[in-house]
Amino acid sequence: MDQVVRIDPTDVAALIAGATDALVKQQRNDGHWVFELEADSTIPSEYVLLVHYLGEPADLELERKIGNYLRHRQGDHGGWPLYRDGAFDLSATVKAYFALKMIGDLPDAPHMARAREAILARGGAVKANVFTRIQLALYGETSWDNTPTVPAELILLPRWFPIHLSKMSYWARTVIVPLLVLQALKPLARNARAIHVPELFAPKGEHTPQRAPHQNRYWAAFFAALDWLLKRVDPVWPKALRKRAIDRCLKFVKERLNGEDGLGAIYPAIANSVMMLDALGYPASHPDRAIARRAIEKLLIVGDDEAYCQPCVSPVWDTALACHALMEAIGETSGEVARGLEWLKPRQVLDVDGDWAEERRGVRPGGWAFQYNNAHYPDLDDTAVVVMALDRARASPQGADSKGAIDRGREWVEGLQSKNGGWGAFDADNVYHYLNNIPFADHGALLDPPTEDVTGRCVGMLAQLGEPLDSVRMQAAIGYLQRSQLKDGSWFGRWGVNYIYGTWSVLAGLNAARIDPQTPMVRTAVDWLVSIQNDDGGWGESCDSYRLDYKGYQPAPSTASQTAWALLGLMAAGEVDHPAVARGIVYLKETQQEDGLWGQERYTGGGFPRVFYLRYHGYPKFFPLWAVARYRNLKASNSRRVAYGL
Repeated sequence: MDQVVRIDPTDVAALIAGATDALVKQQRNDGHWVFELEADSTIPSEYVLLVHYLGEPADLELERKIGNYLRHRQGDHGGWPLYRDGAFDLSATVKAYFALKMIGDLPDAPHMARAREAILARGGAVKANVFTRIQLALYGETSWDNTPTVPAELILLPRWFPIHLSKMSYWARTVIVPLLVLQALKPLARNARAIHVPELFAPKGEHTPQRAPHQNRYWAAFFAALDWLLKRVDPVWPKALRKRAIDRCLKFVKERLNGEDGLGAIYPAIANSVMMLDALGYPASHPDRAIARRAIEKLLIVGDDEAYCQPCVSPVWDTALACHALMEAIGETSGEVARGLEWLKPRQVLDVDGDWAEERRGVRPGGWAFQYNNAHYPDLDDTAVVVMALDRARASPQGADSKGAIDRGREWVEGLQSKNGGWGAFDADNVYHYLNNIPFADHGALLDPPTEDVTGRCVGMLAQLGEPLDSVRMQAAIGYLQRSQLKDGSWFGRWGVNYIYGTWSVLAGLNAARIDPQTPMVRTAVDWLVSIQNDDGGWGESCDSYRLDYKGYQPAPSTASQTAWALLGLMAAGEVDHPAVARGIVYLKETQQEDGLWGQERYTGGGFPRVFYLRYHGYPKFFPLWAVARYRNLKASNSRRVAYGL
């Protein structure tokens, strides 16, 4: 594996030139980049069901294209996976089957029969996850008794109460609040086509799952008993109290409607807000309902023969990362970078105390969100990446006025460091792990605790801005990363797949902090990355790395983005001359397409580990360019360390 690989600088230059030209061509007129963000079949399936729930006139051509999308992604196992070539997923399959039947596919069609048989073989639709069972209850396919009871009065509880919305993640908050109203009112879908799926339910005797595999049996038993009690008292619940709770839910949603970007700027929350407003009697023409409904339409990707609905959009993330790649490739003073950064600056949230302020009162806002607009929910990851990009460009004339934005971003990131030294994505100290045992949390993703990848990014940002390594803040962060490193040398990646992503993120941060690359922490990480390189010179990792036991890296065919992360991680550790790096560069050279970019159908993004994954269409467009350009720059400067936070 250590054979000498010679790389012609001319080939590297041509590779960079082709990738740069292709990326620049995809910049929008106003300076930003945004690429498709694809999840699994559940979101387009839910979109079809939402339209028919509301009784809206169906767009037959759009339904035809969504149907094509769904059919093309059915697995050999008969069902639908959560990522390319993944295992059968019961909930995704139930939704896809229901959506296809709604579109017009006949139950006895071969693909429908295979899906139905696979569903029944696993206990039927009643065994699906909570959100799927709620969807089925809204259509009258199953009883509300088969869903966990979460009373609307949850929103009225004081913050000290053990179960409180502020103790949950931002995505859980925005999804749950409108669901509280739907559970209280129990509306029924209009379903003008009268499509039902009784054939997906096994004969009597099958029951809903009592607890998810991640849930503690004692906590689960306690919450199950509480759920039983809540179901019994629900019919006699005080009407005045229920009305007060529903009014508070409505107020919460209206304050966060977020224009045409929608509640939380994520599909499940937006869809729930539309159904909530509908259940409360808001007509389709009402401004609040109409704008929420438009937010969903803006998530559609409609092609010539296929269509799907995105879970959200990623323009701030895409633009910031594209700028980093181009700064590495063509310099901080390029016009394309300047236009991208100018687009980013006004999107800093400076005037809204988001939900994060519940835990960090007194901290001034100053972050960036992932989407076009999401002022109540900026995130630490985007903020760190944007601040680092602005800081890199400060020496250029275009970047001279960025100091105020950088300072406010830094202040907000510093203010949201958790007590254990790490950073979560949206909140500080969101570590109420017992909440993942409530029946509603069968997905195990109710919380937003500190993670290694986000912490690595924040460490990199602070170090790049001059934070001393011996400061209390930095020592706490480095201590967190030392404690969280796995025995094999890798770090977990919460938002990217998985240990490759996490290890790159941490090594980049440690490099910026000037941690000696010969320390055992860095050496073991380097050895691990080298040990998992594929025979073709690239790196790949399966979403199976997020399996329940979290036993570590699961190999997969090489991808452009994961190869780039591994290369960036190795180079951050001072290994630009390592043979593994040369082989990785050759892999990217040999897999570059004629258009200058790289293809990648595998999912390398993490939404919720084990239940929701993402295919970022932009990742193979900017990460490989970034890695190869950094390789060129380091080789040209006699392998000196580049102490950027990314």
